[in-house]
Amino acid sequence: MALTDFSAYIFAQMIEDPDIIGQITDAWNNFVESGQVWAMVIGVVLGYMFASFTRF
Repeated sequence: MALTDFSAYIFAQMIEDPDIIGQITDAWNNFVESGQVWAMVIGVVLGYMFASFTRF
């Protein structure tokens, strides 16, 4: 019983903001506003081109 109480306490400390969809939205907005999305797109395109050049 004590282990269950302890694990419930630990999980309660870990979950500070239960709004998961809001956290995902904030993270996506930050990803777009910081320009990281363009770096990802360019990396995917260059990676695809490099992979297609190195295939036999």
